[in-house]
Amino acid sequence: MKNMTLEQIAACTKGKYIGDQSFKTKEIQGVEKDSRLIEKDYLYLPFVGVRADGHDFIPQAFEKGALAVLSEKELEHPTGPYILVSSVAQALKDMAEYYRSTLSCKVIGITGSVGKTSTKEMIASVLEEKFHVLKTEGNYNNEIGMPLTILKIREEHEIAVIEMGISDFEEMHRLAKVARPDICVITNIGTCHLEKLGNRDGVFQAKTEIFDYAKDDCLVVLNGDDDKLNQIQEVHGKKPVFFGIDTKQPVRVLNYQTNGILGTNAKICYFDQEFETVIPIPGLHMLYNAMAAVIIGMHCGMTLNEIDCGIQKMKTIRGRNNIFQWNKMTVIDDCYNANPMSMKASLQVLSQAEGRTVAILGDMFELGKDEAELHREVGEAAAKEQIDVVICVGTLAKNIADGAKKGSGKVLYFPDKDSFEPQMKDFLKSGDTVLIKASHGMKFQSLVDLLKQ
Repeated sequence: MKNMTLEQIAACTKGKYIGDQSFKTKEIQGVEKDSRLIEKDYLYLPFVGVRADGHDFIPQAFEKGALAVLSEKELEHPTGPYILVSSVAQALKDMAEYYRSTLSCKVIGITGSVGKTSTKEMIASVLEEKFHVLKTEGNYNNEIGMPLTILKIREEHEIAVIEMGISDFEEMHRLAKVARPDICVITNIGTCHLEKLGNRDGVFQAKTEIFDYAKDDCLVVLNGDDDKLNQIQEVHGKKPVFFGIDTKQPVRVLNYQTNGILGTNAKICYFDQEFETVIPIPGLHMLYNAMAAVIIGMHCGMTLNEIDCGIQKMKTIRGRNNIFQWNKMTVIDDCYNANPMSMKASLQVLSQAEGRTVAILGDMFELGKDEAELHREVGEAAAKEQIDVVICVGTLAKNIADGAKKGSGKVLYFPDKDSFEPQMKDFLKSGDTVLIKASHGMKFQSLVDLLKQ
């Protein structure tokens, strides 16, 4: 990693270098918080967790070839150099902020209540038609994961597509200070993390902290159909670029035709240019992702043909609207996370399927005082979409079941996953399309894995 010598890391983290002085000018080759994944000349970050203290694995990190480690404790007889810091978490952000300042790579920061990951995947898929792209992997979008992603950027990368997730005020401010985005994308302002953010106004305030450290000439790309975002007139003296469906926004969908769970045909207008494309992932929300990708692709000098190719090549990832076949059934694996907006969007996708539709829905977390009503609204959405079978699993999901009973479909309730999992296959039959969705803490991935056996 260019410019990341142990001496420079000690300086930018305000740490104390301890060890062989001849190592101070050596550059690390990577950064890792899992001692099992350490490679030669990496820097190991020993985080203290609920179940384990990373400092206990420092000897193993050196055995694996670590050049050095950070530490919040003075080490006795270490087998290599270390940098003593007051906080490994803060040191990580300081390192990433410094490293970002040395990069010529453009950074695209993506946030919003719903659709961050699918928008990130769509934008990356488009940009990969022309550029060498790094993108956020997995759930690396918080105050640990995002700086680690920044530290994965290498000289060959021309653009980094970075997902930025938060659950409280000031978090986005700190993430933006590290990322210093050249382009900011906000997908929408919804009802998530309300325990700390209170309401949508709080969500709006927290998400727009991304502008705090955006570059002065930053391109701001916003969902113009969102009633909070469309109030933003300018950022750093520049007007945002808005996109929307069936609107007069400069970037808009002129018409579209759904192909059910196979995706959507769409005609998109970019200012005075128009083109047709096929979005291979189902759901009208994917139209928004495509428009954001069009704006960024054009800003980066791509042709509409290149953008179209990138849109059509997009693929889903595990737990994120991932569709697969099992025992003559179609399964929509969308179990990575959930909030009311994403639940309703997924139910809309499910409603477009042929044959019997089955929704297996679990608890949504961090919704604050209105959690019961927000769950009930999801059930009512299932009733409105005429889902044939709604299976609700979890304490809060009882409210989903209550709402779903307003429809004509069959509604089943289980208090927890353990009571439902052994019976799950009994409720499914050949020809069904099955949606599996809940907050990550419900661990519904085991239901998906059971179907894949």
